[in-house]
Amino acid sequence: MADVSPRTRLATHEVVNQPTLGEDNDLFALDQPLQDALAREAPDWVARRLAPLGVDVGSRRVQVLGEAANRYPPELHLFDRHGRRLDEVVYHPAYHELMHLACDHGWHAVAWQEEARGGHQAHIAAMYLLTQAEPGFCCPITMTHAAMPALRHQPDVHAQWAPRLLAWDYDGRAVPAWDKPAVTLGMAMTEKQGGSDVRANTTRAVAEGDSFRLTGHKWFCSAPMSDAFLTLAQTDDGLGCFLVPRFTPDDERNAIEIQRLKDKCGNRANASAEIEYRGAWAQAVGEPGRGVATILEMVQQTRLDAATAPVGMMRQALVEAWRYVRQRQAFGKYLAEQPLMRAVIADLALEVEAGLALVMRTARAFDGANSEHERGLARLAPALAKYWHNRRGPGFMAEAMECLGGIGYVEETPLARLYREAPVNSIWEGSGNVICLDVLRVLARHPESIEALHEELKAARGTSADYDRAVDDLEQALATDPATLERRARWLTQRLAQCLQGSLLLRHAPPAVAETFCRTRLGAEAGSVYGVLPVDAPCDAILARIMP
Repeated sequence: MADVSPRTRLATHEVVNQPTLGEDNDLFALDQPLQDALAREAPDWVARRLAPLGVDVGSRRVQVLGEAANRYPPELHLFDRHGRRLDEVVYHPAYHELMHLACDHGWHAVAWQEEARGGHQAHIAAMYLLTQAEPGFCCPITMTHAAMPALRHQPDVHAQWAPRLLAWDYDGRAVPAWDKPAVTLGMAMTEKQGGSDVRANTTRAVAEGDSFRLTGHKWFCSAPMSDAFLTLAQTDDGLGCFLVPRFTPDDERNAIEIQRLKDKCGNRANASAEIEYRGAWAQAVGEPGRGVATILEMVQQTRLDAATAPVGMMRQALVEAWRYVRQRQAFGKYLAEQPLMRAVIADLALEVEAGLALVMRTARAFDGANSEHERGLARLAPALAKYWHNRRGPGFMAEAMECLGGIGYVEETPLARLYREAPVNSIWEGSGNVICLDVLRVLARHPESIEALHEELKAARGTSADYDRAVDDLEQALATDPATLERRARWLTQRLAQCLQGSLLLRHAPPAVAETFCRTRLGAEAGSVYGVLPVDAPCDAILARIMP
């Protein structure tokens, strides 16, 4: 008689009807919309350079690193064992490995090393892929990338910092920047009493020879273990922009005290801190009293990254949901064969493709600074994309989570993490109302942006009745008085973003994608939730573009 172990005798079930796990995936090769966007918008070298990143990010090893960096958030170490101030943030090793993945391949530097030759398109496509490993660590990558235009306003400071900012390396040690091969930069603008109204800041800068001493409190400091921070402080000339390094020129720790780390809803892998400048040594950046204008050079860059991150997260959620429903059966069929599930997944796929088209087109505008049309578009499009993509993100994550049912709500899947992460980029670099008001400001002050917008929308005229009606409504709204426009600023920003997406898809995407997008976003059949597609929507053709 066979020996039957107690474990075998007591087993109640075997695991069936569940998807396979643990395989490596090439996130570049599997992403047809990304490949199409690069072929359309970018020089050939961009796709060649991105291909290995897709393999790395999709590997199980890197996916596990992302899970670990999020599960074990950074810790604040204020003092050493003998009571000396440290003001250090200690990260899990997985975080540092992810930083190496980005920095050792130059994704923080590529926009400037290949400027006007596809560099911004390479950076944005890389951030889209890196976000699918873990969004939180992308914050210091974004800020290090984005600091360059602001530093260019101060040639001496730029000369000191640019070589290490552009180096293909990462060094997470808390040592002076000049003892490192490469550095990262953070940002500290926000104060309690002002929030987005940075002109209400009270941090004070006092001249000390060629440098300054800063005193004041910052409510949010992003990536507090960076080697330096761009910050705003009041001077006799008005609000100025300053670079505050973690170490002074005499190798002493600068007088930057970390008060606490924020306990955030999501974005767990990334540290956000409250800090106190206690006479911190700093260098001025830009013209006296022109701090807002100077740091906006940085913000314009970070806004495009903040518009790209939700698209990367949506792509990750879409792939997770699509894999699940293709392997999970219910009521005698795979979920992917159920008409209603197919409609939901197809609608989610439309959102990702439209978002990717808009950020890649905006990145091309950043690379085309010698053209007035491209400069005009680059001034307006990041705000449109940031507002709308982040408005769509939380609902998207909820739908993707629901496709998996109960397991989607469990932390072992990436969807719970993505759902908590989804709101952060909507708030960072200007919340929804701030972005919408900025759109109105650009439209009022920069006629080249309006002209560029009209040209982009005109290019798709006559290809979709739904699109044409939506553009007609937009043009009528733009002709109304400013007071009325301000009350409708959210509608206007949403509609501008959707019409730009529609124009790009109508010109470049397969008809099944473009026409269904216009019907469901711009036409009479448009709904406020995902999955409400027309009965005759070509779901098969849309779903075929998600992945092979």
